[in-house]
Amino acid sequence: MYFAALLARTEDGWEASDTELDDVETLSDLTDLAREAAAEAGGADDETVLVFIEQEDAWFGVVRVDGEDDPRIYVSDAAAAARSAYGEILLTDEMLGRDPDDGADDLDALDLDGTEDGEDTSGDDEAEGGIEAVPSGPLGDREILSDLGVPEKELLALESGDALNEIADVLGAAEVLEAVR
Repeated sequence: MYFAALLARTEDGWEASDTELDDVETLSDLTDLAREAAAEAGGADDETVLVFIEQEDAWFGVVRVDGEDDPRIYVSDAAAAARSAYGEILLTDEMLGRDPDDGADDLDALDLDGTEDGEDTSGDDEAEGGIEAVPSGPLGDREILSDLGVPEKELLALESGDALNEIADVLGAAEVLEAVR
């Protein structure tokens, strides 16, 4: 089970809204959703919006959008997130150290049935999904919340399950987050 919420910082503090991610297919879609939340909350164009995503006790992610800046991303367990449709949105090629122009995506799109000349069909199924290339553990911008009161050391110490509540508590947004849970 997933939980996703948007926290938009306004002049009056944080405003939370739960969100459906059914129509979100890319990081760009998620960033647009965050910017729309800032506008709906009445915040200025350069206000901070945090997107919280968690999958039960498996992993959590935070996406930070500051105005028109590129989004900043932190994922608590990249390997667990890679096995999730929503986690895959957050795990960009840049975060994973992959070259998006290396042609691997083109090969993944081919429907190879294992009978091509020279292809080894003895590989394990998980390796075919690309999960082997995703490191286990935290990945992304560990300083994503430092200026908001959650330094890197505290962020890394958070465990999935209650992490988003603990972050919201430090931000002074625990009540508004709990209201949308």
